[in-house]
Amino acid sequence: MTDARDCCKVFGAGPVHVAPLTPEAADALCALATSLGLRCARIDLQACLHKDDLLERIAAALGFPAWFGRNWDALLDCLADPGGPDIPGCVLVFEHAEELRAAQPGTFATLVTVLGDAAGAWQERQASLRVFVGVDPVTE
Repeated sequence: MTDARDCCKVFGAGPVHVAPLTPEAADALCALATSLGLRCARIDLQACLHKDDLLERIAAALGFPAWFGRNWDALLDCLADPGGPDIPGCVLVFEHAEELRAAQPGTFATLVTVLGDAAGAWQERQASLRVFVGVDPVTE
């Protein structure tokens, strides 16, 4: 099984960043994204310990359609679609992900992989998806 901490090494320089993230930093990321005309969504993962809860929180935060199947393939399908040519990019900010990473390292690693794959799909369409997965600096 992949150690979820390896995701930081794999995606550290790419479109998905797993790192300590304060509420002030999350505010600043969203303010910057908005000022650049990008969509920004914050997803709070505090006390999120299971895949089903994780997928539900993402779906709710991003307003996924009713057909969302609440599985990894459906997550990728929904995330990979920029939503039209008028959207130059999107920033996703996941806050408080350390509990999920500790409780379900495989789920956490899969999430980071799916987020990276979705960012790749955006890039193919000349759009940008950037993801910040915040973990507590104490657990880093």
